[in-house]
Amino acid sequence: MQGNDQISAAVKRAMEQYFQDLDGEAPAAIYEMVLACVEKPLLEVVLAQAKGNQTRAAELLGINRNTLRKKLKEYDLA
Repeated sequence: MQGNDQISAAVKRAMEQYFQDLDGEAPAAIYEMVLACVEKPLLEVVLAQAKGNQTRAAELLGINRNTLRKKLKEYDLA
């Protein structure tokens, strides 16, 4: 399985489990919940791969360095 396929499969499994675990409860704000759950570990791993270099991490992520800094602060990673 390719990297993208593995990530997609992991997200799909996690979402299927999430809906099973709801056990009849109504879901809410799923999009924001998933983004928050995925974004922090993504930032942590990419920053580690970039050896803490925020400019390089931003390049790897395909985002502006200022956006990365804002997100690092948001997740208390700065």
